[in-house]
Amino acid sequence: MAHIHYKFSSKLSYDTLVFDGPHITLTDLKRRIMGREKLRAGDCDLQITNAQTKEEYTEDEELISKGSSVIVRRIPINGVKSSSSSKTQNT
Repeated sequence: MAHIHYKFSSKLSYDTLVFDGPHITLTDLKRRIMGREKLRAGDCDLQITNAQTKEEYTEDEELISKGSSVIVRRIPINGVKSSSSSKTQNT
């Protein structure tokens, strides 16, 4: 069994994802992480970055080698609301 270590940028420790084969596609890695973390695909996407090289994986069919460590960030699908629009003005 092969594995990849992943952690969200806000966490201190890595979790391990086990899979078969010498590598996993970016799409499959995202799907498995979302399933484990109970995230809904309609709410966010995941940005995956190699923890050692800081290279971001962007191609859906890109292969990530077993034994890799990656950093995961949640990206809202509907965009980020501006913090100024949620504040009320005092007049």
